[in-house]
This record gives sequence, C-alpha cells and structure tokens, in this order.
Amino acid sequence: MSSGFAGSIVALVTPMVESGGLDFAAWDRLLDWHASAGTDGIVVCGTTGESPTVTAAEAGELIRRARARLRGRLPLIAGTGTNSTATSIERARQAQESGADALLVVTPYYNKPTQEGLWRHFTAIADAVSIPIILYNVPGRTGVDMQPDTVIRLAAHPRIVAIKEATGSVARARELVGRLEGRMDVLGGEDACAAESMLAGACGVISVTANVAPAAMHELTVVARRGDGARTRELDARLQPLHRALFVEANPIPVKWAVEHLGLIGGALRLPLTRLSAAAEPVVREALRALDIPCAA
Repeated sequence: MSSGFAGSIVALVTPMVESGGLDFAAWDRLLDWHASAGTDGIVVCGTTGESPTVTAAEAGELIRRARARLRGRLPLIAGTGTNSTATSIERARQAQESGADALLVVTPYYNKPTQEGLWRHFTAIADAVSIPIILYNVPGRTGVDMQPDTVIRLAAHPRIVAIKEATGSVARARELVGRLEGRMDVLGGEDACAAESMLAGACGVISVTANVAPAAMHELTVVARRGDGARTRELDARLQPLHRALFVEANPIPVKWAVEHLGLIGGALRLPLTRLSAAAEPVVREALRALDIPCAA
C-alpha cells in the first residue's frame, strides 16, 4: 500500500512580519515557487513552520490559503500534533475542515507518555478524522521515542498511512521498512541521512533543505528511489554542507534566514526564537553559494 505522500516534501517556513503577524503575500510566493520548482508536497505548520507559536486560527487560515493557492498542484499536509490528545484532535478536525489532504502528528512532547500512551493517543486522533495521518517521531525534540513495535501496531489503523522517522538513524529506517512490509510508508525526517534512508527503502523525505534547494532535493529523491546508489551519494555529498549549515542553530532559525536571503520572505521570527547570530551567518551563506544558490549579502 502506498500512501501517495512521497518524494521531496518541504517542511515549509511560515513568513511573518516584524509586528508579529503572518505575511500572506510572502506565503503565496513560497507556495507558487515550490509548485514550480519540483517540490512533491507541502507541510504547513510543522516545527519548521514555528508551529508552537502559530495559533489555531492562524493555522486554519494558512491551510485555507494554501489550499486555494495550490489548487491541487501539490499534496497539502498540516502539522497538528500537540502534547494534549484532546487539543490534537481539535487541531486535526480544524485542519481537515480547512482543506488539508493529510495530517502530520508529532509524538507528545515533554510529558513523555509510555508506548501504550502513544498508541492510544494516535489511535484517538485517527478515529476522530477521515483523512490520512502521518506519524512523526523526533525524540531529539520531544523527549520520547516511539518504538518500532508501536509503529507496527499503529499500522493496523486504516488512516495511519506513513511515518516521518527523525531519529537520525538509518538502521531505524531500515528496520521499519522491513517490518512494515508495505503496510505503512516511511519518510525520512532528517536531511542529513535522508539519502541513505531512501536507499534503504524510505519513499521520500520531509525536508528542511527543500526550503532553499527544492529542485536539488527533488532530484535526490528521484535518484534514490530508483536505487542508483552511486548517483544518490554523489548528489547527497554536494548537499551535506547545506544540511549541516541549516542546523548550525536551532531549526528554523538558519533556514528562515536563508529563505529571507533568497528574497522570498522577511526575516521575522516569534519569540522565543531569535534571528540567526552574526557568527553563524557566514556558515549558511557559504553553504548556499557552494550550491550556486543566489544569496543576498
């Protein structure tokens, strides 16, 4: 079974103005750029989109505007996970009503549920909606690691169709691909190991790097899914410095600076995030220029 969510799916930044509001003109520019640049799907209000500080009303408006702007050109996935099951259900239903094609639901952060708690949490959310759900496991951010046994158990739910696996472990991705046997798709969750994860059977990546190198990330996913190991590793080696540079400070600080310097958005973030430090700017700038990505001074 294929979920239909594959290739280079961008974890899209959320453009903001200095006064704190959302920049919808820049939002339209970003969506049009990705639709024409090879991106295979859009994640709205993921972690890279500053989901912790985007309100429910704002998230609904971003999804509605993206639905209208994209006009079906790309799959639209909404990040709706929180560390409250009831709130996550509310956000999931709102995203569905606003026009999302699928939901990306992160493991509950900070409160560290058991594996049984994770299974009940995701099952309750999946039972509450009628669109597909992509699980999101990112223990470095949440403090909880959803184990393969729990993922296998959740794969029995008809609406849980994929997992974004962001442990940074190719071995974990390989294990999941082997044990799931096609019942659920595996998507890479970290750009730095996405190529090897795809060679191990993952069907794509939910990517931060695709915010600034959408064509290159799309090409990487095409070659990797074809199984061309030599060409995949060649392309990946060129992208690795950019992958690293975009995490020189906490995501999405570096990538938002990079998208700003591509001329697509302003540089505003919401506290507690702050602008990229002066010391880190040359690291990101040089990584962009090494790939011939235009970067304003």
